[in-house]
Amino acid sequence: MYQPADMSLWQGRVDDEETTPALRWHQSIEKWDNSSDLNNSATLLGFACDEGVKRNQGRPGSRNGPNAIRSALANLAYHQNKQSFDAGNIHCEGKNLEQAQQQLAEHVSNILTHQGRVVVLGGGHEMAWGSFLGLADYLNKGNHHRQVGIINFDAHFDLRNPKLQTSSGTPFRQISEWHDSNNKTFHYLAIGINPTANTKALFDFAKQKNVQWIEDTHCTIDQLNDMKSTITQFLSQVDELYLTICLDVFPGDKAPGVSAPSALGVEPIVVIKLIQEFNALCEKNNVAWQLSDIAEMNPEFDQDGRTAKLAARLVHEIVTR
Repeated sequence: MYQPADMSLWQGRVDDEETTPALRWHQSIEKWDNSSDLNNSATLLGFACDEGVKRNQGRPGSRNGPNAIRSALANLAYHQNKQSFDAGNIHCEGKNLEQAQQQLAEHVSNILTHQGRVVVLGGGHEMAWGSFLGLADYLNKGNHHRQVGIINFDAHFDLRNPKLQTSSGTPFRQISEWHDSNNKTFHYLAIGINPTANTKALFDFAKQKNVQWIEDTHCTIDQLNDMKSTITQFLSQVDELYLTICLDVFPGDKAPGVSAPSALGVEPIVVIKLIQEFNALCEKNNVAWQLSDIAEMNPEFDQDGRTAKLAARLVHEIVTR
């Protein structure tokens, strides 16, 4: 079910004492009416769902993630020269995950058609299937024969077999199967993989599909240049970047509000440093970057709002470019 944006979530301080612009997010975001052109503006879309997490035997609660991220984002300083937009939430009704994913796809495609840059707020990582389908539909409608590359900051491959049922652990397997059905090459780079959280079967499937990955122990600040080289090589093979970030890639003390907290994880500064490089790397490789998402925000376990604050900072870094 689609629910329009609730602008009452956007509240924060006002710095009236300044003589030059001192705006915050709550002063710089508008409700999108689903029809006007967005002129390359960042547009937030929530996926209020944790049915996929439940199916994957994780901790439910991420259905409340999108609004928690909005509330954390509202009071942050705003550095863009144009306004951003809030396009509301897709809510999963009961166990109707597949219907919610299809609705997400339709809204992502619609925002892209209206020239918006989409940032999907989650919600379980089952959102990735809907996000990708929306991008694919948009490219297909425009007859754009473009290769999509997926970069996923995540402790997990999320390549589980969806044969019995889909879940938050299956979206990139579903995307791989979509590529097979459409005679396209599956370009997938997973950064932050925890080898103890992925079975040998998942590693074997990843190898079979030529998936690239960087394990968590190799995601350190002193190895940043090596990571940038891997990303640059990856982007040289594609035309479109779909960036997705699962908050469980971070250490559990930095991101406690997730379905499966990490014992080790990747330090936030490493991910932020790479995001700050993405725009230049995309320009260098002539790659369009129109779709990003933040997954697994679970307010029920978020001590001191740490995860929501981190998610908000990630949105800010993605949007401010």
